[in-house]
Amino acid sequence: MIQENSRLLGLLSEEQKADLISLEKQFAHHLEYTIGKNKYTVKNEDIYKALGHTVRDFLIDRLNLTDERYRKTNPKKVYYFSLEFLMGKTLSNALINLGLYDIVSEMIKGFGLELAEVLEFEMDAGLGNGGLGRLAACFLDSMATLNVPGFGYGIRYDYGIFNQIIANGQQVEMPDHWDADGVPYEVIRADITYSIGFYGYTETKISGRGRTEHDWIPAETVLAAAHDCPIPGFNTSTVNYLRLWTAKSSEEFNLDYFNHGDYMRAVQDKSISENISKVLYPNDTTEQGKELRLKQQYFMVAASLQDILLRHKQAEGTYKNLAEKVAIQLNDTHPSIGIAELMRVLVDQENWSWEDAWDLTTKIFAYTNHTVLPEALETWKVSLFERLLPRHLEIIYEINFRFLEWAKAKNVLSPDEISEVSVIQEGAEKRIRMANLAVIGSHQVNGVAALHSELITTTIFKSFYKLFPEKFNNKTNGITPRRWLIQSNPSLSYLIQKKLGPKFATNLSELKNLEAFVKDKEFKADWIKVKKTNKDRLAKLIKSETGISIDPNSLIDTQIKRFHEYKRQLLNVLRVIAVYRRIKENPNITVTPRTVIFGGKAAPGYYMAKLIIKLINNVAQVVNHDPDVADRLKLVFLPNYRVSLAESIIPGSNLSEQISTAGTEASGTSNMKFMLNGALTVGTLDGANVEMLEEVGEENIYIFGLKTPEVFALKEKGYRPQDYLEANSELKRVLLMIRENFFSPSEHGIFNPIYDSLVYQDSYLLLADFAAYDSIQDRIASDFLNEDSWTEKSILNVARVGKFSSDRTIREYAEQIWKVPLLEAPSPKTKYGFPLVQS
Repeated sequence: MIQENSRLLGLLSEEQKADLISLEKQFAHHLEYTIGKNKYTVKNEDIYKALGHTVRDFLIDRLNLTDERYRKTNPKKVYYFSLEFLMGKTLSNALINLGLYDIVSEMIKGFGLELAEVLEFEMDAGLGNGGLGRLAACFLDSMATLNVPGFGYGIRYDYGIFNQIIANGQQVEMPDHWDADGVPYEVIRADITYSIGFYGYTETKISGRGRTEHDWIPAETVLAAAHDCPIPGFNTSTVNYLRLWTAKSSEEFNLDYFNHGDYMRAVQDKSISENISKVLYPNDTTEQGKELRLKQQYFMVAASLQDILLRHKQAEGTYKNLAEKVAIQLNDTHPSIGIAELMRVLVDQENWSWEDAWDLTTKIFAYTNHTVLPEALETWKVSLFERLLPRHLEIIYEINFRFLEWAKAKNVLSPDEISEVSVIQEGAEKRIRMANLAVIGSHQVNGVAALHSELITTTIFKSFYKLFPEKFNNKTNGITPRRWLIQSNPSLSYLIQKKLGPKFATNLSELKNLEAFVKDKEFKADWIKVKKTNKDRLAKLIKSETGISIDPNSLIDTQIKRFHEYKRQLLNVLRVIAVYRRIKENPNITVTPRTVIFGGKAAPGYYMAKLIIKLINNVAQVVNHDPDVADRLKLVFLPNYRVSLAESIIPGSNLSEQISTAGTEASGTSNMKFMLNGALTVGTLDGANVEMLEEVGEENIYIFGLKTPEVFALKEKGYRPQDYLEANSELKRVLLMIRENFFSPSEHGIFNPIYDSLVYQDSYLLLADFAAYDSIQDRIASDFLNEDSWTEKSILNVARVGKFSSDRTIREYAEQIWKVPLLEAPSPKTKYGFPLVQS
């Protein structure tokens, strides 16, 4: 299939050419025998499916070899528990990590197609909401690349995060059946199934040895079936896996009902059981939704622990050395019920003493916190636990009683502080604080940026910090350069590779060497050319997705992330309105052309976030159709933000908006992705922005606004947003435009809640920061006109991004928390390394 004159052939050894012929044969076999097509019936999507199965063969070969290596060396393993894995598209990433991208690209050209066209047939695996799930995906890539024996555990939701469409400016949620056409690279493990219990009651008895024993008799049993997604490391033979559980009914249907003609009742139990893995984040505004969410959490951890414990027992014959061989990382509080579940297994099923079981449990679990907002810390009604997981409630009460007795004996906490650290939140309706359970049951607790890790010890966990300061540490988040540079920005990757070679793919600190070329005219010209190519591509995407024509030479200013009031998308659009007013009042004003892009989804039940999306779209309708504005200002909302869309937006952006209220964002990772792709950052001193400032230097980043201590001080003395309105007449007029229906002439009053929230509450201090934000945006607009200086800042941002690799983060977890090795792995037999041909 590869043409004889292909330039790729000249780069391959004879052995590699033989591998290529083998690859082509595998592909042809899958196209004919797996997909069932011939040259007369083949379609483009069949090419994608056959390619998926071909790559799967490579992955399974290395997966089996990796498993064999682990069995022989018997290293300690780490298991990453997360209810979210935002994997995006997997096939392109696998081709790059396996070193097959260029070869496969040439092979596909033999069909008259481009590989990029074929890969478009893959659906994003949106099994997560945002940063937390995408972080988990980056971590899996880094673990495999560093040869860490690490595996992910989660749920294989039938429907991922909803597809977002915009109708009349409003978000409308549509189901995301991401696997409707099958997942060719997935490995279904039909032989790995576990029973998971719910409801029922507990029995207590005294054994013959005088020991109190507890039995949980569940009233409902659901089966957890395993599906594996192989995770290949870059330029290594290591392939780990992400194991996702899907719920199956323990009975296909009730034969008695069926025989009596009641088919619906016959299959009802099956349908209810399988709802557990039906949808990511069921709407938890109802009691039924809350119950389903807690079911999902227990279902995932119970299945995962059974899997881990069974394999450990088979290999070791005992659980006594479990902590020496197993580390479990809890990605936020969602899997923290695993602490109670492991205690149940050890105490009830293995007959361990409470003290020995607790000692082992706390050595195994570690907990990553992702929020400093008290309202975001997960709690559950005791009554729900009592009904759904009665034995676990008893265990949690026992954990809490013993812990509080220990805490009181330490004599360092006041009665109020003792109440703060209790797992049980007292009140009219008692609740279980899952974050408190996670802290108590883990040997290490980490934040995800230096500022965040400091804040959790002085705010939400300050009383815990008094009890055991040694538990708390920081692990600043990172991103994988394989996905967020090599895959998403091949042109920039190629330019960097020409100067530095390929080592930066696995050692991002190598980018520091780009500083030597920051004054190199030829290199800067190439850098500008790459950015222009990416901006042109983004302009075409915007036109095809929204119908809006933008000037690709304008300052492309991007804010893409989950919609939440603390992330302050509203501050951004307020300034857009202010600039629009200035142009209308003085049509001859000189304005640096700017395209402001938003992307992101709001939780279905989050009214205010959805209203902000509506405002952005309504403002865009006015701004983009006003001839006085022309191409000087464009406002774009790109619908259905997802991983693959981010891969197109980020390389084409000049400016990254990271403008959360100081002290509210745990870390952020989109800030790192933009930095890696040469965009400059405008942001508050929040989350990882603090460390980005330290790395890149204050002259190469745009920091504005109140700092965290100033935010706390302002709120403490009594923040009055009206004071800022009275001091800023332009801001006052902007808000009046919103209140007086300028952007909603046929929907009077629709945006009044936004006006009222800002004027009378303004919880996230938008009005307090508006003047500083407006001022620094003016400076950015001026700086952008100096292309030479802007390009140098862009190069320095990339050169100094090395710290923010997820490889660095995983090394720190492995060495300091998990105590797992970075193993030596043999180089892959088929080793082509970096993509050889420029995309």
